[in-house]
Amino acid sequence: MITISLCMIVKNEEKVITRCLESIKDIVDEIIIVDTGSTDHTKAVVQRYTNKVFNFKWIDNFSIARNYAYSKATMDYILWLDADDVVLETDRMMLRQLKQDLDPSIDVVMMKYNVGFDEQGHTTLSYFRERLTKRANNYQWHEPVHEYLAIDGKIINSDICITHQKEYNSSPDRNLSIYEKVLSREGPLSTRGHYYYARELYYHERYDDAIIYFNRFLDSETGWIEDKICACYHLSLCYQYKNQKENMLQTLLRSFSYDEPRAEICCLLGSTAMEDANYHKAILWHQLATQVQKPQHTWGFMLHDYWGYIPNLQLCLCFYKLGKIKEAIYYNNKAAEYKPEDSAVVQNKRYFSSLTKRDIN
Repeated sequence: MITISLCMIVKNEEKVITRCLESIKDIVDEIIIVDTGSTDHTKAVVQRYTNKVFNFKWIDNFSIARNYAYSKATMDYILWLDADDVVLETDRMMLRQLKQDLDPSIDVVMMKYNVGFDEQGHTTLSYFRERLTKRANNYQWHEPVHEYLAIDGKIINSDICITHQKEYNSSPDRNLSIYEKVLSREGPLSTRGHYYYARELYYHERYDDAIIYFNRFLDSETGWIEDKICACYHLSLCYQYKNQKENMLQTLLRSFSYDEPRAEICCLLGSTAMEDANYHKAILWHQLATQVQKPQHTWGFMLHDYWGYIPNLQLCLCFYKLGKIKEAIYYNNKAAEYKPEDSAVVQNKRYFSSLTKRDIN
């Protein structure tokens, strides 16, 4: 059986850190906490779980802090969590089993990171992260923010999920500020930095600037394919907010040059057609979204609602607009297979049940 060091960097996390540590304390063999300047009771809380608590001066660089935490680990493998992450019971059971059975020749275990949820608690956004790594390989974190571990060797994907349960965002401008400090002090960003800086600009509604950096990233000859596709998705939304429809459409179609069509891209193309009341074209795109195969092993961002629920609900509306009620009912029922409690699905069912047979035929 392998041994595991949990390595965390924290700051002012007294409200959530107990929940995190309670979910993992009996699975890992060592807990290492690096505090980057808490002014609340975080350190007092974590000292109930470990005596390996270290202070580290925050210098606007997540990778440097994480590498320091990793340098304190002594077990076979290193696991990282953020303070607002938890391991749910089903995943705790699978993690225990993994610890018992893992082949020591494995260098990296990728685990799903569930970060977006709907009102019913269903996961809407997830992606794989390099979660459990062999300590002897001395993998290093890179990038000041939106950091990543440079991994190689024997890598496996796991069904174990880490669940992100953010309670609040105390520093909404932190990531953007770090990037802009890098730009002012150190010059150009890395290729990956261009992509994630563009995302930060997008989320701060600085669409003109986001357009510049997304395009710089897409025009570069380097960069991960999954990031290229996601950049097309967010860049198209920037163009949409700027009422630049032709640029939006060209950007969405550009994503097809990188890999097979993704459902979220097809749905955006379908929604654009719906805005023009071109329901036949919208049907074409949304039906394609229901037919493309959902990637199972990609490490990219997965927007799960686009892979079933959204296109079927939009098809319901398109067929309704064309007066084809039977088809509309069919696709609403298909959407219900994914989200039976969804308010739109329930409202549609209520409406369709009020129609007479003559209305439906």
